[in-house]
Amino acid sequence: MKAKKSTRRRTSIALLIVLALVASLVYKLFDIQVVHASALTAQAAERRGTAITLYGARGDIVGDDGTVLAGSVLRYDFIASPVNALSAYTDAKGQALPQGQALAKLAADPVLAKLSTITGTPVATFVADFQNALTANAKSQYAPLISNADVPTFDKIEALKIPWLTAVSHPARTYPDGAVGGNIVGYVNSAGLGSEGLEQQYQKCLVGDNGEETYQASRDGVALPGSTKVTKAAKQGGTLETTLDPDLTWFLNQNLATTVPGLGAQFGQATVVDIKTGEIKAAAQFPSVDPNNIDSVPAAYRSTAMMFSNQYEPGSIFKALTAAAMIDTGYATPASHVLTPDKFTAPHGVSFGDAEYHPTEDMTLTGILMNSSNVGIAKLSAGMSDQTRYDYYKKFGIGTPTDVPFPAQASGILTRPSQWDDQTKYTTTFGQGVSATQAQMLQAYQALANGGVMVPLSLVKGCKQSDGTLTDVPQKTQTRVVKQSTSTTVLDMLESVVQQGSNSAALKTPGYRIAAKTGTAQEPDGHGGYQSDFYISVMGVAPVDDPQYLVSVNIGFPANHRMSDAAAPLFHTVMSQVLKTYRVSPSDSAPTMLPPYYPN
Repeated sequence: MKAKKSTRRRTSIALLIVLALVASLVYKLFDIQVVHASALTAQAAERRGTAITLYGARGDIVGDDGTVLAGSVLRYDFIASPVNALSAYTDAKGQALPQGQALAKLAADPVLAKLSTITGTPVATFVADFQNALTANAKSQYAPLISNADVPTFDKIEALKIPWLTAVSHPARTYPDGAVGGNIVGYVNSAGLGSEGLEQQYQKCLVGDNGEETYQASRDGVALPGSTKVTKAAKQGGTLETTLDPDLTWFLNQNLATTVPGLGAQFGQATVVDIKTGEIKAAAQFPSVDPNNIDSVPAAYRSTAMMFSNQYEPGSIFKALTAAAMIDTGYATPASHVLTPDKFTAPHGVSFGDAEYHPTEDMTLTGILMNSSNVGIAKLSAGMSDQTRYDYYKKFGIGTPTDVPFPAQASGILTRPSQWDDQTKYTTTFGQGVSATQAQMLQAYQALANGGVMVPLSLVKGCKQSDGTLTDVPQKTQTRVVKQSTSTTVLDMLESVVQQGSNSAALKTPGYRIAAKTGTAQEPDGHGGYQSDFYISVMGVAPVDDPQYLVSVNIGFPANHRMSDAAAPLFHTVMSQVLKTYRVSPSDSAPTMLPPYYPN
C-alpha cells in the first residue's frame, strides 16, 4: 500500500513539474510575442543584415493608342564599401595599411581609372567620396559612388567584377516622344514628384509604393546565397490613359514650329477636339518643353499648357457666341440686317470700329460674321439685354474653368452686367472686355457644333491600377446650351463665312463642308488700353453636315503679319490632316451660302 502511495506522489510531483515548465514556456512565448514584440522586432531588424529598397515604379502615361508618353526605366546606383575596399591594401607583413596610405593606393589602382573612363567621373571625385564616408565613420561600408547609370553603363561596370561595389536598381522617368505633348504631360522633379501637367495632377494615380528586401552579407559585403528575403513587396503605379493621339500631336508640333517663327510670332497653339465626346485628341504649343530636358525652352514656357493657363481677349471668334444668343432667343435671324459703317460712335461718346475701312453697307448677321464687323455685331445686338447675353456667355462656359482637371487652369474674366461700363456693353459682343482661355473657347464651340449640347472636355480616359481596375474616369454631364436649330443655323452662317469670305481659299478643304470663324485680338495693356501685340486665330468645324472635329489655331504676337488670314493656312493644314487621320467621309450635300447683304 505504501508503495502505491509513493508512486502516486512521484507522479503528481512530475506532473506539477511538467505543468510548471509548460506555464513557464507559455509565459515566455507571451512575453516574446506580445509584451516585447516591438522591441525584439527592432532588435532583429538591426541584426538581420542589409536592407534594400524595392522601388515601386511610377506608372506610365500613355496616348489613346497605348503609345508611352511618360514611362519608367531602370537606372542603377553603385554603392562602395570603403572599409572592404581599403582592406585589400596591406604592407609586406600582410598588415592593413593606415587609412591615408590605403587611400593613396586606391587612387592609383587601375580599377578606379576604368570606372572613370566608363562614367566620365574623375578619379579624384571617387577618392573624395571614400574620404567623406570614412571621415563620418572609420568603418564605413556605405559610400555612394555612381548614380543613375543606364543599362549599358551598368553592364560595363559589372564586367569589372569589383567585390566592394554593389549595384542598386531604381526606376527613373523618361519621355520617349520628348516635346510632343510636353506641356500637357508635365515632368517629374528631383524629388520624384510630378511637376506640372498630368504628372502633377495625377500624382496619386501614377506613384508606386516602395517595398523592401533584406540579405545577410559576408565580411566583404557580398550577399550570402539564400539569405535574401522580400519583407515588403513593391507596388507599381497605375497607368494613366489619355485621349491624346501622339502622331497627330506630333504633326501639330511640327507645323507650329514652322508657322510661328515664319510669322515672327512669340508662341502658338493648336488643338483638336472630338465634338461628340469632348475628348482632346491633340494639343500642341510652340515653344513646347521637352520633359527630358526642361532647360530646352525659356522658363516662361516650361510651365503648364497655355491652352488652360493663358487667358486673352478672344476677339472676333467670340462673335459666333453673340450670334448664337441672338438666334436662340429669336432676337435675330441670319437675314437680320443693319446699316454698318466702318466706324461708329454710340451714345455717351463710346466709339469703336472695324479692322479695315469699308463703305457703309446693309449687312445681314451672316455678312457681319463673314466681314467680322465689330460695328455690325454691336449695333445689331444693341437691343438685346446685357443680362441675356451674359447668361448665354456663362452657359457657353466663359468665366468658368473647364471640367478638365489640370493644374493652374485660369477661369477667364467675365464681369457681371452691373459692372459693365458704356464701352463694355458694346465691346463684349465682339470679344473685347472679356477674357477666355483657348480651352474655354474650344468648350464653347464644341457645344455650338454638337447640336447645342455641351459635353465637357477631357484629357484622360482613366487610371488603370496594377490590379486592372479603372479609376479617375471623368464624369461627364451633358448640358444643353442652345437649341438644335440654333446650332444648325450658326454653323450654316459660319459655313457661309468659309464659302464667301475673304479667307475662303485658305479655309476650304476640298470635298468637305467646313464652318469656321477667324479672329484678331489685341493684348490689353492693363490700363484700359491695348498694346501693339495681337493674337490671330481660327476656330473651325468639319464636316458641317455631320460635325465631328473641332480645330483651333491661335498665334501669339506675330510681327510679320497681324491679320487673322495669316492663321488660315495652318488651320487648313491641320483640319485636312485630321479628316485624313480619322478617315472622315466626304460631305455628300451642297454647302450652305446665306446672303451677306440685304438686297436693295
